[in-house]
Amino acid sequence: MSVMNTSLSGMLGNTNWLSTIAQNVANANTVGYKTVTTNFAALVDSAVDINAEYAGVRATTTALNGLQGQNMQSNVTTDLAVQGAGFFIVEDTTGNILLTRNGSFVPDKSGNLINSAGYYLLGAPYGQQGVSVNSLSSLGKVNVANGGDSSIPSTTATLVANLPSTANTVTSGTPASGGSNFTAETSVVAYDNLGTSHTLNIYFTKTGTGTWEADVYDASTAAVGGGFPYSSGPLATQTLNFSGTDGKMTSGSPLTLTVPNGQTLTVDLSQTTQLAANFGVSSAQINGNSPGSITDISVGQDGTLSFIYNNGSVTPVFRIPLAKVAAPDNMKSVLGDAFQPNLNSGAPQVGLAGTGALGVIDSSSLEQSTVDLATELTAMVQAQSSYEANSKVFQAGAKILDVLNNMQP
Repeated sequence: MSVMNTSLSGMLGNTNWLSTIAQNVANANTVGYKTVTTNFAALVDSAVDINAEYAGVRATTTALNGLQGQNMQSNVTTDLAVQGAGFFIVEDTTGNILLTRNGSFVPDKSGNLINSAGYYLLGAPYGQQGVSVNSLSSLGKVNVANGGDSSIPSTTATLVANLPSTANTVTSGTPASGGSNFTAETSVVAYDNLGTSHTLNIYFTKTGTGTWEADVYDASTAAVGGGFPYSSGPLATQTLNFSGTDGKMTSGSPLTLTVPNGQTLTVDLSQTTQLAANFGVSSAQINGNSPGSITDISVGQDGTLSFIYNNGSVTPVFRIPLAKVAAPDNMKSVLGDAFQPNLNSGAPQVGLAGTGALGVIDSSSLEQSTVDLATELTAMVQAQSSYEANSKVFQAGAKILDVLNNMQP
């Protein structure tokens, strides 16, 4: 009977092994799937001195959850993969929080990012101050449906120009007092709080040796046809001073003004020069933009999810954190290539992508299954051979038992 029991445990163990192999082969193309291995251990009934009664074998399975699969490029921005030890933090429909490497996320009808297994991606609002380690309470569903229209008011600008040192000095009627006598003029476009554009006319007037006056007017208040007289005074007036040695500005920057119905605008003029050359603007840059609609989504390696608008603006909205555990192979596997931390795996440690050993997030990428078909098919042959050998032992034991049962007393 011991021969039959031992061989029976061998057949059961190899059946489990074949089942594990079949599971691996079936998921060879499943995103984020982790290979499951079968381990065998000898069973011993008792041991006295050096003698032992062997009772067969026990088969157990282990999911290699910490194994890194190859990342493959995709055409979907919200397809995400991790390069490192971290897992995405997801939530099922009942509110249970799980970990997964299946990053095939797409928006559902409400705009929440959900992967192919039906789990919702969790993240933190971008403005939130960090992500607390070992704390999942501050996370919520990542939603990409609330992009709306976006405009950014102008707050900073940089203007680099050359003011001709050979220009004649203007002694009266400068734009600062509403007059129309000036040396040079240029314009920039700024945006107010509602995204409306405002043309700002900037006048430069030489008032002395190495001394200039800068005046800014709102072009909407200009006379018919443009220019002076304006219906309202200048938005800003500033004195600029230049070195007589190298023509560099010594004082007068920045120029500060308030955009009509907008924010305070700081114009950096520090690189403006006064040289014996014609007036010219070599660079004029200003932030802000008119209203625009969302056209795309981007996800950075640090997990920053941003909305991209057709006016060129980019607005960060969410931070996608990652989590890891001390013993990932001990996490409980649940349906849909997700894992549940437990006492054996350790509590999840949460942090931002790119910190610690969590790794970084690759957008437009998916982590492939870690299954190696060649290895699995080789193991299948081994399992079949072992099963067959155990079955022959079982048959031999059955024959011996049959002979014993038929022996005459």
